[in-house]
Amino acid sequence: MAHTEDEAPAEVFPPPSPRKYWSRRGIAMWLAELLNEDIPTIVGIDHSFSFPLRYFEVHQLEPEWYAFLEDFQAHWPTDEEHVYVDFVRDGLAGNGSARQGSPRWRRIAEERCRAKSVFHFDVQGSVAKSTHSGIPWLLYLHRQLGDKVHFWPFDGWDIPSGRSAIVEAYPSMWTRGRVAPDDMTGDQYDAYTIAAWLRLADLDERLQLALHPPLTASERAVAQVEGWIIGVGSVDSSEVVPPTPV
Repeated sequence: MAHTEDEAPAEVFPPPSPRKYWSRRGIAMWLAELLNEDIPTIVGIDHSFSFPLRYFEVHQLEPEWYAFLEDFQAHWPTDEEHVYVDFVRDGLAGNGSARQGSPRWRRIAEERCRAKSVFHFDVQGSVAKSTHSGIPWLLYLHRQLGDKVHFWPFDGWDIPSGRSAIVEAYPSMWTRGRVAPDDMTGDQYDAYTIAAWLRLADLDERLQLALHPPLTASERAVAQVEGWIIGVGSVDSSEVVPPTPV
């Protein structure tokens, strides 16, 4: 988390508990409290916020993101106590078999940055589990915060002045060829990279470019259903590279 122009990102530790790391529930509750304050904040989350348009077509779903969140949570209730992605995949909870996708399906943004499909489970570098775990918590934040937070780009490509925003980030765009420092895990380094990139991009005004990628009208319409990854197509990641923490 980065607060000021002159302050490098610093890790926010979870409240004292038997757990060593944050849980998704704990992070969601912390974000709900943080974003309820009147301090405009941008949050980058490293998992997909939506699915390829083909998913909506196959399952005959309305191409509307908030309706998708409700439908997905009903089938993959991974925000409930002791419900994990593998439980749903194995048929022990929810009804995931009714909402499956193919690893051949990819969103436009994933194709542009060569990211894996949101349905590509059990491979190195996969975001399928984190996506299927995390999407219900986006619905939780929406229910908790309403119009106090702007989900980009689903609520529009322009973030209203003074409003906090949540965006999808892909730290691998900025960490390729780099190794996490010895005192950081890969996940910690990814989180640091997202916070550092957002801070630096905001300072040199590249964030506004990233929020308005050069898409055709039809691509823009699809992206407001599938979502978009901040920086894809609009910012050369080599131009705004987060510093290595010291």
